[in-house]
Amino acid sequence: MTSEGARVLLVEDEPALAETVRYNLEREGFVVALAIDGRRALEMFREMPPALVVLDLMLPEISGLDVCRLIRAESTVPIIIVTAKDSEADKVTGLELGADDYVTKPFSVRELISRVRANIRRSGMFDETPGRLAGGEIEMDVERHETRVRGELVAFPPKEFELLEILLRRKGRLLTRNFLIEEIWGADYIGDTKTLDVHIKRIRSKTEAEPHDPKHLLTVRGLGYRFVD
Repeated sequence: MTSEGARVLLVEDEPALAETVRYNLEREGFVVALAIDGRRALEMFREMPPALVVLDLMLPEISGLDVCRLIRAESTVPIIIVTAKDSEADKVTGLELGADDYVTKPFSVRELISRVRANIRRSGMFDETPGRLAGGEIEMDVERHETRVRGELVAFPPKEFELLEILLRRKGRLLTRNFLIEEIWGADYIGDTKTLDVHIKRIRSKTEAEPHDPKHLLTVRGLGYRFVD
């Protein structure tokens, strides 16, 4: 699997620059979500977690530095910050807050796209072959619909299997309840979020050595779930 098709959250309040970057990223095969202020950026990040964030530091509502800090508190998603040429202090602060990379205005769109690809690749999100996934003590063969836990073959009904597959494909990233429900049950689902929680509980019972004290499939209180190795 390549990084093309990956979702990128672009946070930029300059309309002309935002449209130029979005156009070029989409032309390269990325799916781009655009936020024009810090508050909306956080909402969009939590509604549908991206593979990478391109984050301008000069934003209305909530500053880019605060957005960077809040995203990093919830997720290991790669963050590329965009800084003005004379804002060395902000660049350093952004990196200290957990940003992975930076570009300085004015920048080459081609260079930005190269950095987007490199950071997604380093994140490991697209390292797995499409048919085989692994995480913690789990090995999954998607094509055969087989899952092994600590070497033993374990049966998962279709919804549990799909849910576990999404969690493994996005290891380390916070996946919100809304995102998971939409992915598994569809955008028109009108049931209770407890359905998702029940499926998570069942997956834990089959994959965790101590389901009541999970080490891999973790709850992020009030937001969703994250799978960690």
